[in-house]
Amino acid sequence: MEKIVMNTMKARLLSAGILIVLLFPVIDSRAEISNRVVSVVNNDIITLYELNNRVKKRTGKTSDELKQMSEEYFIQARRELIEEMITEKLEQQKIEELKLQASQEEVDSEIENIKKSNNWTQEDLIVSLKDQDMTLEELRAQIKEQLEISNLINYEVKSKAVILESQLLKYYQDNPDKYKEDEQVHVAGIFLLMKDQNNKDELNELTKKGEETLNRIKNGEDFAALAKEYSQGPGADEGGELGKFNTAEIDAELKKAIDGLSDGGVSGLITRDTGIQIIKLIKREGGKIKPFEEVRDKIYDTIYHEELNKKYTTWLKDLKDNSYIKINF
Repeated sequence: MEKIVMNTMKARLLSAGILIVLLFPVIDSRAEISNRVVSVVNNDIITLYELNNRVKKRTGKTSDELKQMSEEYFIQARRELIEEMITEKLEQQKIEELKLQASQEEVDSEIENIKKSNNWTQEDLIVSLKDQDMTLEELRAQIKEQLEISNLINYEVKSKAVILESQLLKYYQDNPDKYKEDEQVHVAGIFLLMKDQNNKDELNELTKKGEETLNRIKNGEDFAALAKEYSQGPGADEGGELGKFNTAEIDAELKKAIDGLSDGGVSGLITRDTGIQIIKLIKREGGKIKPFEEVRDKIYDTIYHEELNKKYTTWLKDLKDNSYIKINF
């Protein structure tokens, strides 16, 4: 009877906005301090002990150790973790309200899937968990929580995420670079080596020589022959042959130099720390935008997850707005 009365008083005090700490007797001890209530979430509480455990689990350090390292980081980390724990409480409360709990059979099935995908026996699983400093009971609890969160998101969020075909097409048209084929360039180069990087006179001489070489190329002289005659870089003996490269893998300076070139085109002078370079684009391949039909499913996944995150954020905000939440730091 006394327990029922206390629960009734607790509900009334919460609804009136009175601190939950008033419900507990004042105990002058370290146990009371470490176990004091740091947050009230509707009819649930989060204690300092639970928060400290989360800090240790997430950072590998106790709250005291973290505070000594950086009080600013300690305050920020503790604030983020308490918000995370509040969200978990709200989600669990909603799971219970909607009766979306995962069954023991569902948890068992997930564990069997883990074993099957890794080709493990039960003994192998236990050994792997031990290596991760985890027990089978902890794994079961983790899986149960993940299944229930998935049930909740399916019920409250996924059912409301609707993607139209027009959205997919617009995304494709607005983001063409995301759906280009890999582009490959075949290039050759003439490299004039500078012996002393700090010698401005030498750089001026090399620049003058590079301009003369460039003019000879523009006037119709053979690039490969000039490369064999003047280049001091890789592939000189093969007419400056440098090979084929994916444009995503070449350095920014070289990419910039060949971006506007057509097949057979030659860059201007490229000044490097070690000398002067002239690049010829022998051939460009690929780089075309893939057809919409080929990338439609990928676009759908992208938009769907963006929409899901947006819907979940809105749902969680509404849930918090309609809940009693108090943080006592």
